[in-house]
Amino acid sequence: MKLYLDLCCFNRPFDDQTQLLVRLQTEAKLAIQEAIRDGRFSLTWSAILDLENADNPDLERMEAIVQWKKLSQADVAATAEVEDLARTLLGRGLRAMDALHVASAIYGTCEYFLTTDKQILRKMASEPQIKVLDPVDFIREVEAEE
Repeated sequence: MKLYLDLCCFNRPFDDQTQLLVRLQTEAKLAIQEAIRDGRFSLTWSAILDLENADNPDLERMEAIVQWKKLSQADVAATAEVEDLARTLLGRGLRAMDALHVASAIYGTCEYFLTTDKQILRKMASEPQIKVLDPVDFIREVEAEE
């Protein structure tokens, strides 16, 4: 199963863990990472992740996140096709960088796009090309299928 995690998903373990939802999403994201390491899920990376992560002012976070690129099975380039698809997704009200992430996941033939961004989750809930879920809902869905 091919997954794409956006940068807010990768950053979730570094967020303030005093909120219950943040802690739950962190635990789910860590379980997903373990499944990626074990080969149960396939991680797709993108040039957009590289670009956005390079702007991370926290060098420790940036370095921890970039290590996941080494475990990815695919790396989607920022091509004209990805940009065209992102322009279409902008019509759904996504921010430009978010649209590029979703477009990269779709172009990379991922089955799931995982994010903790409420706006992306809301605006992409009915996207027919890819399932957009937060890490907790993804775990629920995968466990229900087993």
